[in-house]
Amino acid sequence: MTSGSTSAASSWFVRPQSTDPPARIFCFPYSGAGASAFSAWPATIEDVEVCPVQFPGRENRLAEPHYGTYENLAAELVEPLLPLLDRPFAFFGHCAGALPAFETVVRLAERGLPQPHRLFVSGQPAPHEEARDRMLTMTESEMRAELESVVRGRGIEPRPDMIDVGLAVLLRDLAAANEYRRVEPVAVRCPIVVLHWRDDPEVSLDQLEGWRQYSDSVDVQVVDGGHHDFMHAPDELRTSLTCWR
Repeated sequence: MTSGSTSAASSWFVRPQSTDPPARIFCFPYSGAGASAFSAWPATIEDVEVCPVQFPGRENRLAEPHYGTYENLAAELVEPLLPLLDRPFAFFGHCAGALPAFETVVRLAERGLPQPHRLFVSGQPAPHEEARDRMLTMTESEMRAELESVVRGRGIEPRPDMIDVGLAVLLRDLAAANEYRRVEPVAVRCPIVVLHWRDDPEVSLDQLEGWRQYSDSVDVQVVDGGHHDFMHAPDELRTSLTCWR
């Protein structure tokens, strides 16, 4: 895409892109969620355009087949991304969303394509670590209660049919999370910023140290809030996400 032009509409991106933003940040949602996890985020943070990524098999892509594995997801995302990599960009992935974000960085590098100026990892251990998502040990009834709690936390009263759909998506996403594991670290060329949420009961600061093996430049930062507070785009997070500009 040349400067001043508009990218072709894509089901991968729920927000229309600006004609000529100075920079972009592509946002990857966590297991069971879609691009709406970033609905409270502004259109831009300073001069960086926010581009939530919509995975297949959820929300407006519910009729499409599930992506299956993070490797498949990353491989399928590269082509839709290409027209939008004509200016500085970064990736942000929260929880399990950080893993397909990382895999996408790897796929871009393998093809000699532009690399992100930063990979932001939020509340997720490194790819070679054992999956620790507490939902992997939950019963379906416990998952349903968890989904209802998250939906209420977003100010929405959960309907049973909404939770049924969400649970089906979550189960497929958790299967992908359970299957994924890098045998050993793979270094990427871009700097990595690892974000630990101070009140996160699910992931400790020590559990994020494994990311130091994935880049020559790894910065671990502690931000105030809990595991799902990223959805409100708090000021401290916004400051971290624009440190590369």
